Amino acid sequence: MSDLRQPPEPHSAAVGEQPALQGGEPSAGAEGREEASPVGRLAATVARLRQEVRAAQAEADGRALIELAKGILVERLGCGPAQASRQLAELTAQAGVTPLEFAVEVINQASRDRLSEVTSAFLAATADPSAGRTAAADPADGHSSAVRLRAAESGALAAEDTQAVADSLLEHALTPLGAEAVAIWALGADGSLTLAGSAGFAPAEAGRWRHVPPGVTTVARRGLTERTGQWIRSLSETGMPSIGQHHHSDGGRVAVPAEAGGRIHGVLEIAWPAPLESPPAAIVRQVEALAELCAHTLETYALHHPDGAPAPRVLPDVTELMDLADGLHDPALVLVPHLGPDGRLVDFRIHHVNSRFLDPAGRPRGVVSGALLLEAYPMAAGQSELFERVERVYATGEPFRAHRMRLTALVDDVQLAAVADINVSRHGGSVLLIWRIEDETARLASLLQHAQRLGRIGGFEENLLTGEITWNGQLFHLYGKPASEPPVPLEDLPAHAHPDDAVAIGRFLRTLLHQRRPASTAFRLQRPDGVTRHIRVVAEPVLDSAGQLYVVRGAYQDISAHHWTEVALAATRDQLAHTEQEASERDRLTLQLQHAIMPPAQAPLEVPGLDLAVRYRPAETRHLVGGDWYDAVVLPSRLVLLCVGDVAGHGIEAATSMVVLRNALRGLAVTGAGPGQLLSWLNMVAHHLTGAVTATAVCGLYDPEHNTLRWARAGHLPPVLVRGSDAAPLPLVKGLLLGAVPEATYEEHEVQLAAEDTLLMYTDGLIERRDRSVEESLAQFLTVARAVPPTLDQQLDRLLTHSRSDTDDDTCIVGIRVA
Repeated sequence: MSDLRQPPEPHSAAVGEQPALQGGEPSAGAEGREEASPVGRLAATVARLRQEVRAAQAEADGRALIELAKGILVERLGCGPAQASRQLAELTAQAGVTPLEFAVEVINQASRDRLSEVTSAFLAATADPSAGRTAAADPADGHSSAVRLRAAESGALAAEDTQAVADSLLEHALTPLGAEAVAIWALGADGSLTLAGSAGFAPAEAGRWRHVPPGVTTVARRGLTERTGQWIRSLSETGMPSIGQHHHSDGGRVAVPAEAGGRIHGVLEIAWPAPLESPPAAIVRQVEALAELCAHTLETYALHHPDGAPAPRVLPDVTELMDLADGLHDPALVLVPHLGPDGRLVDFRIHHVNSRFLDPAGRPRGVVSGALLLEAYPMAAGQSELFERVERVYATGEPFRAHRMRLTALVDDVQLAAVADINVSRHGGSVLLIWRIEDETARLASLLQHAQRLGRIGGFEENLLTGEITWNGQLFHLYGKPASEPPVPLEDLPAHAHPDDAVAIGRFLRTLLHQRRPASTAFRLQRPDGVTRHIRVVAEPVLDSAGQLYVVRGAYQDISAHHWTEVALAATRDQLAHTEQEASERDRLTLQLQHAIMPPAQAPLEVPGLDLAVRYRPAETRHLVGGDWYDAVVLPSRLVLLCVGDVAGHGIEAATSMVVLRNALRGLAVTGAGPGQLLSWLNMVAHHLTGAVTATAVCGLYDPEHNTLRWARAGHLPPVLVRGSDAAPLPLVKGLLLGAVPEATYEEHEVQLAAEDTLLMYTDGLIERRDRSVEESLAQFLTVARAVPPTLDQQLDRLLTHSRSDTDDDTCIVGIRVA
């Protein structure tokens, strides 16, 4: 505080300048002639008056600080103003400092709002050019900044309401920081915010923001969420509403909770004209100190009455809260805040313990009463976070309620694994803490209640001697009756059931009441609201020591959901059985149709010099019956027609399309056209006459006299030629799959066969696998085909045996071997 102890010298400069301004004869030089001129004398007079004004202002500020120090001595020493003045003079002489320096020291030591501890850092920041030089017009004047800061404090302490505090803060403390407006918000008990004072904002704007209901998110309300407040660079970037948002939208905002002694009384909101950069730590501490100063004012005075006069806050007395706690049926503690030497909240003292309270550690109530909360229950600040909840309620006034809050431990060396219903509320300057630890009996009762609710079970007990009937709440709900109406006796049960269930209910009552055995039955309950529910009732008789029946107890259960589920399942099973029967019949007809046209075994053709064999393997799964087909027939021209094909899809549609294409190709082949022309015509049939199906095919014409084969393909795999120990597919020729376009042309290729050559045509069901490409499957097929058994039939059987296809598709193979 060395810079605060430099006493001002208000008259030294002015006194030194007077001879120059008021001398008798002017000097002979040009400068003297200019001073002697009317303009020069006027400028000198203005400078002298300005210096005198500064000196007078500094002297007045110094007197204000000295008077403030006298007031502190009056309060501390309990003496009058004259004695305090003499005491101040004696102490000043003993310390060897000026009265102003000693007054500043007294004020610093008496401050409890952290304003003193930030003054030096604030002055250093405002005097440092790197800190933005925002404090005052003349930052080098440390006395002026200190006086303004203390003037804001003294003005706030002397103010009669929060409006005067706002004016003092803006004039003396915030304007040097570059701020242009300030608002002081009072926090209501319901969480609302009321504008208690403002400066720098237009009166109309302040009138529109008099009251902010609870739950409305504003900049001021955001300031309540954190102890350090909200430092917003630009209000326009947040999109949150706030006072003066239209005229100060591009400027920075600060909202700091006004907290004193651990209790938040409101919010201090400050507006800057320009975006707010990261402030120095000294500026942050000063704003927090100003917020604490506002908290003291809000704590002392309520808002204005309609007539404009301030009214002191009337808070509930702790005695009233003790009476309230004693009237509760739940354990309760009355807590009062315990402040540290610096005025901060450090703990809560247990001021009162009501008669219902039971200590978890088994200690007497007298041991707990009067102790600090964290001393009596040190683990309350641990995993349960109970202390933090109490501290938050005391700070904001917002009540806290928790159902089945887990309390792992509250006292050292006492294992507590329980849950409790917690209620914390603030009443004036005290806190009421109510906890209800759930014991084992209550926990089991709650568990049973929830089990009955979830199972839609209602219990009852009927005393046959007294006629008293007891129902629980769930049973009233099942019957659709209010709890104010009398329960229904068991003998009157048929009157509330469907008439068709009278026989079952009569059997149930006879077994229970006359045979005195446990019984159960299901019936349809007709409720008063017209709703019919399916109910199952289970009951047992209770006999006395003489063997006489005197009580019947049991339970009703709503099984409507189960009943309708069974009905839906039965209907679904019937529908599924009908669907399965239809599908089985459809598959059987499809398979019969396919076998009628494509028998698995066919008698070999008699062609001189040529061995011919065919194999057809249908799909193992009936619903996968496909459209694979083959044909081998001797034409009138003595040429042999060889073909295989595969219609896309499965089922009866694919099978019927296969029949159309196979018969069409056989009929077209008698025209003598080549294989390319035959496939071109067959493409027209597939596109126009079969419902636009698509298919692949290989068509060949073998000439036995010249051992030549002319062939063409429509999107199908080419034939494989096995010659000696080598097997390779024939050269690939162009050909689009059948049915893709209305018209298509197909290339032909001719191959000359030699003795012992074997030619194989097949569908993709022989080689296709899901886990590998067609090229890999074809390479495996060629490896098996290179081994040539003695007969052609053996070779085709071997190919089917070693087939690694996993698609469960139809398979066709046509093979010829030249003799």
